Amino acid sequence: MKIDTVLFDLDGTLINTNELIIASFLHTLDHYFPNEYTRERVIEFIGPSLHDSFSRLIPDKVEEMTHMYRTFNHEKHDELVEEYETVKETVKALHEKGYKLAVVTTKRSETARMGLKLTGLEQYFPVLVGIDDVENVKPNPEPLLMALGQLNSSPERAIMVGDSQYDVLGGKNTGTKTAAVAWTIKGREFLESYEPDVMLETMSDLLTYLGEDSLG
Repeated sequence: MKIDTVLFDLDGTLINTNELIIASFLHTLDHYFPNEYTRERVIEFIGPSLHDSFSRLIPDKVEEMTHMYRTFNHEKHDELVEEYETVKETVKALHEKGYKLAVVTTKRSETARMGLKLTGLEQYFPVLVGIDDVENVKPNPEPLLMALGQLNSSPERAIMVGDSQYDVLGGKNTGTKTAAVAWTIKGREFLESYEPDVMLETMSDLLTYLGEDSLG
């Protein structure tokens, strides 16, 4: 069955929020664990939900830590978010070719829309599933199935595109094809070990994988 639906992760996939996320974690963790966390150490927190990350550190201060993180994150959002090459062109091409598109993220919907709006991608995504929309996050299939339901699509017609193992495993658990992005901050080899169906060197490679004309 031909793929006609593309589910995208947001951070590290559609938009480059790596520096924003790292800065937000460092700001928060330095308050509770002064001078203990380095840039390299906080990279491991990228992917899971904030609740999962902070509950491993100080279970009784999860809400407090999350509030501090999000306050800083929102203040620095527009300053630190960057675009990835060929993302906007690829998403626009998929939209024009009639593909059903959605964002599936562990961010809150409100914050996710900030990033889409800033980078000019908002118009292409009628469906966005955030952490505040579900009980379970990736790699649980719930958010992907919710997005597919809202798009009136099904797993066998879809591909999940992301930059972490949670995206690849989420796709596999849902029954979609999976695409991993080579620009992941976690490292290409790490992501390849989860055996995605395709590794994208740039987002425009997705068009080739789907059998569409490349951007040229």
